[in-house]
Amino acid sequence: MNIINKVADMQKISKHEKQQEKTIGFVPTMGYLHEGHQQLIKKARASNDIVVLSIFVNPLQFGPNEDFEAYPRNMERDEEIAHSLGVDYLFYPTITEMYNGERTTIIKVQKRVDVLCGKHRPGHFDGVATVVMKLFQIVMPDSAYFGMKDAQQVAVIEGLINDYHLQVELIRVDTIREEDGLAKSSRNVYLNDKERLEAPYIYRALTSGKEKFLQEMSVSNAKDQIFNFLSKNTSGEIEYIEVLSYPALEPISSVKPGETAIIALALKFSKARLIDNIVFSY
Repeated sequence: MNIINKVADMQKISKHEKQQEKTIGFVPTMGYLHEGHQQLIKKARASNDIVVLSIFVNPLQFGPNEDFEAYPRNMERDEEIAHSLGVDYLFYPTITEMYNGERTTIIKVQKRVDVLCGKHRPGHFDGVATVVMKLFQIVMPDSAYFGMKDAQQVAVIEGLINDYHLQVELIRVDTIREEDGLAKSSRNVYLNDKERLEAPYIYRALTSGKEKFLQEMSVSNAKDQIFNFLSKNTSGEIEYIEVLSYPALEPISSVKPGETAIIALALKFSKARLIDNIVFSY
């Protein structure tokens, strides 16, 4: 495995590999790799000649009340995991390398961001779209792998790819869960013992809400079901519960068979804000 720190070097490598008619699978991350990330890498490894993993904690997607410096980092461990999974190139740039000077253009996401996490984190997905666009231009992948735990992020990036006719295929990868149903996340390390016991109720609440929706085809009843379930079984603060179309992330005004929906929620514990979702057809 080769570690690349410079944008120009990564671009040169990608051009060379593509000239050899090799396919490039790309897994963009902010590091502190967990089993969810590992599943993305495994999917990329199974389907491509070359696998590129990026680790870059992107300052543009952190809001004024979010601690960029506190985001968990463990580069030595991440390198070991990447090497063990057969990553060919680990792209690990500095902030200065990625944002070298004042920007003359900006990417502003206009759709799919006024709900869910985007509603509570203004500007967050502008930062996500900006860094993903830059990474796509640097790595030049044939396919990029994203986990569905961050389903809103997937929807935004699919929109970015479609809007700009980017020659990369986004591969959705199912959420990886603990045995008790809790979605794998770097933020789970911040749960105390009591909260860790409560956290699996997030997925159970989503499942209960999905069943309610399919039974009654009522958005409000499904949301009430989830709210009551979480209130009864957890001490966390409910930030949002939403039932929307997917990937458009718009209100479901009329229930039409064959459509796709997402049920998503965010729950804030003392030191961890957890998100999860279920995407399904009805």
